[in-house]
Amino acid sequence: MSSAADLTSRLLRHERLVVVAAVVVLTVLSWVFLIRGMPTGAMQPPLGALVLMWWLMMVAMMLPSAAPAVLLYARIRQTRPGDESIGQPWIFIGGYLGVWLLFSIGAAFTQSLLSGPSMALSNRTAEAAVLISAGVYQLSPLKSACVSQCRSPAQFISRHWRPRWRGALRLGILHGAYCVGCCWLLMALLFVGGVMNLLWVVALAMLVAIEKLVPRGDWLGRAAGVALIMWGASKSFA
Repeated sequence: MSSAADLTSRLLRHERLVVVAAVVVLTVLSWVFLIRGMPTGAMQPPLGALVLMWWLMMVAMMLPSAAPAVLLYARIRQTRPGDESIGQPWIFIGGYLGVWLLFSIGAAFTQSLLSGPSMALSNRTAEAAVLISAGVYQLSPLKSACVSQCRSPAQFISRHWRPRWRGALRLGILHGAYCVGCCWLLMALLFVGGVMNLLWVVALAMLVAIEKLVPRGDWLGRAAGVALIMWGASKSFA
């Protein structure tokens, strides 16, 4: 019993490092799938495979930018190891990824309606509409409100804190909802550049990370919004 208690104590002391390692491993494995396992043939995969592809793509793109909130929650638990009112960080992560799973189901269904190996929009009017919509949303108050929650994890956790596992799950779901609210139209740009275009995926992931993690990154998001509107306008008048 004493050895088991000692092992539990050591795990609690290093829980934050374990969470870091888990986030890194999940992200790396998801990127490996995207690089090596994305379908490239002319035949469209079944809906279940598309859901899995989108979900892993969202894990690869979004989990790094959620890491500050996850690690802060793990840090709170680490500094109060005897407090049973603090749920496990894994529950927080599960709630967050569960929201992106729901988004992935919707995105996969949308993708199943498209044709061609890249599964991208083939109509210039539709492309222009998506680009302009994404650009306008980048400049909207709703976008600003969502990205501010993602950029301020301490404020987010203190405002929405609830005890025990239900509180951890609620925090994860809320954080995921804010992230979806922040990025859903940016993810829709994959239908313009091509869902199978890895460079496009990387570019969007970098934009999301800069918006959420870099000082003044929200200004880059607004600049990207202006650029998207101009790009969409050029397509609509071409």
